Formats: sequence, C-alpha cells, structure tokens
Amino acid sequence: MALNGIQIFKLTPKKNCKECGCPTCMAFSMKVAQGAMKIEQCPHMSDEALASLSEATAPPMKTIKIGTGDAEFTLGGETVLFRHEKTFVSKPRYAVSLCTCMDDAEVEAKLAEIPHVDYDRIGERMHVELVYVNCDAEADAAKYTALVEKAKGLGRTLILGCTDPEIAKAALEVCKDGKPVLNGANASNYEAMNTVATEAGVVLGVSGKDINELYDTVAALEKLGNKNLVLDTTGADIKETFANTVMVRRAALKDQDRTFGYPSIVNLVKLAKGDHHLQAALASVFTMKYGSIIVMEQMTYAEALPLFGLRQNVYTDPQKPMKVEPGIYPLNGADENSLVVTTVDFALTYFVVSGELERSGVPLNLVINDAGGLSVLTSWAAGKFSSTSISEYIKTEVEPKVKCRKLVIPGKVAVLKGDLEAKLPGWEIIVGPREAVQLVKFLKDMQA
Repeated sequence: MALNGIQIFKLTPKKNCKECGCPTCMAFSMKVAQGAMKIEQCPHMSDEALASLSEATAPPMKTIKIGTGDAEFTLGGETVLFRHEKTFVSKPRYAVSLCTCMDDAEVEAKLAEIPHVDYDRIGERMHVELVYVNCDAEADAAKYTALVEKAKGLGRTLILGCTDPEIAKAALEVCKDGKPVLNGANASNYEAMNTVATEAGVVLGVSGKDINELYDTVAALEKLGNKNLVLDTTGADIKETFANTVMVRRAALKDQDRTFGYPSIVNLVKLAKGDHHLQAALASVFTMKYGSIIVMEQMTYAEALPLFGLRQNVYTDPQKPMKVEPGIYPLNGADENSLVVTTVDFALTYFVVSGELERSGVPLNLVINDAGGLSVLTSWAAGKFSSTSISEYIKTEVEPKVKCRKLVIPGKVAVLKGDLEAKLPGWEIIVGPREAVQLVKFLKDMQA
C-alpha cells in the first residue's frame, strides 16, 4: 500500500539539510508520496529506512532492465493508466521474430532486412531494438543455439522464445552476457525455467493458458524469489490478448496488485498469422494499450514510419515541452562569417528546419534561443519569441562569436522585422519563408 507524506516523514532524518533540493524534510516527504521524487534522493536516509520505504514507495509496476550497453532498455515502471494523468515512463520496444522452422535462406534474408530500418526522428534513433528467437517443437539444442548465435551477430537484445529448459540453458550459454529475455516459463515448467533464468541472471518471461493461470504462475515464481519477470499476455486470439493486456495493467495500477506489476510481451506473429496489414494495425493498438515488448514478423519502412511516429508522440512527457538547448548550431561547415538564421527551440520545429537547412548545402549558423519549447506562432503570441528576446540573445550570445550581420527570421513573424532593425543596429533583418520546405529555394536564391 502506498504511504502518505506523514508516514514517510516519520522515517526521514529530519535534518532539513536541503541537499535533496527541498526546503524541509516534510516537503521532500510530500514529493516522494506524490511520486515526484525518489526516496533515494535523500543522502542521509538510513539503510533500515530505505529498506522499509523503497518497496512501499516503488511504482506498482516493477521497472525491468534488459540488454547491455547501447542495447540496454528499460521496461515497465508505469504509474498511470492514461498519459494525460501524468506521463508514461517506458516506451514499448519492437522485436522482429526469427524461428527454427525457417530455412537458412529465410533466416539470412530476415537478418539482412532488420538493420535496414535505422533513422533519426526528432533527435531519436528509430530502429528494431529486439530480436525474438523462437524455438519450435521440432528443434533441438544445436539447431536453436546456432540460430541464437546468428541473431546475436546483429548486436540487438535477444528474446529467447523457448519452453524447454535444457535447450534454453544451452542457448543462454552463447548469449547470456547480452542480458536477453528468456520467454518460456509456464505452469508446467516454471520451476525448471526459473532455475535456468536465475543462474544465467536474465529476465524470465511467463505465460499461461488464461489470465488466471498466468496470475498463479507469477505468484509461484515470486514465492521462489524471482521478481525479474515479464508477462506474455498473448492469448488464443486478438480479443483475448487485448483483454489480458489491459486487465494485467489495470490490476497492477488501479487495484495495486503487484503480482501483475510487470511489463508485458505481446506476440503478434501468433495473432496476425502472416497478414502484414493486420500486424501493423495490431502493433499500433498495443503501442497505445500497454504492450512493453511487441513482437512482429517483420519491420519494413512501411511499418516503421507510422509505428515509431505514433510511439514517439504517445511516449513523450506532456508535462514537459519537447525542446532543444538554446545555442548556435553551425550547419554545412559554417564559420563566423556565415549567415545567421533563427527559429524557436520547439524540438519538432528545430529538426524540420535544420533538416531543410542542411539539405540546402548553404553554410549558416542556426541560432536557437529560449522560446519555452513552443512553436513559432504560439511562442510569439505568448511573448516568448519577441523582438526583445531575439535581440537580447543576439547581442549577448551571437555578436561576440559571429561576424556576419545578416539575420533571417521566420516568415510567420515578419511583423518583428521593424522592431528588430531598431533594436539591432548594424544588422540586416531578412524575412524568411513561412514554411520550412521553402527554405532550400529561398537560400539558393539569396546566394544567386
């Protein structure tokens, strides 16, 4: 049960040292109770108090880490059912499936296809993060291990779909250092699979014939001391899978039932059965509705562009504007004599504008000042992107570093031209186009 601020305050050192950033221990306790701070942020908390508070103040859904290095990902840790209530914490990860039932040519083609989807969108890398390696009933340890080794060569975090403890153990010998997920525990083998996963130090995936069996199996694994789990909520059909996934999340967050407080795997390969259009539609559903790992048969650009865009939109913090750091960004080999272009710090605006500027090939300095993370017209209407804020930033940050005295402003705020000319004597203020897509032609015409 979650503790309130008074209960947490009783266990604090009551020093009011302010080292945590709060003026008093009571203020710190209230923020911990609200989920705004973590109990570990108090540097003077005793080990006994930490032990008693950590479990009580932890999110109802456990945070699970998989993979290592650049391929390490965080799953779970969610505190709300709906994004607008606060924010979602851990975005879902997409996996492409391989199977021992495939012939060598199919496997090689799939391994070659996976790295093709790899691009940046608004400063974030979009790529297939996981590879699901399925062991069918006909495969033996040698065949499965060979496939796992091939998949390991991609450098992606692996999910081992294997229900045979001996085969799973053999496969983990070649990939356990990469901290994969072993997705294979069920009501009939959970003890043996728990031993294999625990010895290898990897996350264990749990499934059940229905949601009741899944609950009982998770409870049994927790009694064995394993809380490093993910729940495979894939059912017999789409309806059952959706119901399972939603009920698991609601039980954890609304009913505070920590037995279901783990991330979920949804295997669309079993549901879509080769229908790539259905697979893409289902992937969008489970991106929004609680799939922590979404397993797909393939991920081409046709699937990636809408899915990654959807994920990025849903899994951003609505409490924080998407913004870039203010500063001078030289593009296309710009130096101190290059043209100056300015726009707002809204991330989407920045990446769209900078992309078009780079495409033009014209050396220039892109100047970003603090506009509150809002779009051009919104920040102008709010008074955050005004002649005063632009001129002050140019005088303090740009003039000491850049010799060029030509400044291009967005066409949507052409009304600022007169004020800027008055506040920036010696500068030529040029009104740019209204849309980013027009920048390439605009800049090339300027050079002509």
